Amino acid sequence: MSSVAVIDYGMGNLHSIAKALQHEEPECDVRVVSSAEAILDADRVVFPGVGAIRDCIQALNQSGLSTVIADVAKTKPFLGICLGMQALLTDNEENGHTQSLNIIPGHVVRFPEPLHDSNGNILKIPHMGWNQVHQAQHPLWENIPQDSRFYFVHSYYAKPDVTSVIAGTTEYPNAFACALAQHNIFAVQFHPEKSQAVGLQLLKNFLHWDGRL
Repeated sequence: MSSVAVIDYGMGNLHSIAKALQHEEPECDVRVVSSAEAILDADRVVFPGVGAIRDCIQALNQSGLSTVIADVAKTKPFLGICLGMQALLTDNEENGHTQSLNIIPGHVVRFPEPLHDSNGNILKIPHMGWNQVHQAQHPLWENIPQDSRFYFVHSYYAKPDVTSVIAGTTEYPNAFACALAQHNIFAVQFHPEKSQAVGLQLLKNFLHWDGRL
């Protein structure tokens, strides 16, 4: 039986993503865990998160989980969600400047303000609600129609150093990277557990993914 560790570092509603994973694969052993041993023993790892990046990185460093994440992000199918995606990059503009995990080279920047659409209307920050995702080829998009809508809540977005890791883009109003793929890592800015059928399909795909592109 496959096992999934949902990393608990003290931030975010982790049980919603755990319940969504369990719903898609009832036979799978899905656990919300905070110990290095439990994370390293799992077959797959999910790194969710909400809130401020500074608090996230501080919690990971204090618990020693930064090193564990760097390890499993190289060896197991790994899914980062929202802040869990942003933390994988090199640094983040939030809180002045926060050094992150530097697993995927790149930066996280804030949407500029004021932000306007093509008609001159002001776009709100944070970017909140449903928006289309344009996919690049990857196994985790299997059975998900191109330009499907997913649910977003964020004020910052990823700018990876190389475009080859971009697995999905969204426009607000300009295109930004909302999904990244690097080897056995897949990370998304949106919340699949809140994205209804297409989000659940992505989680199901992750549970069957062997970590190869």
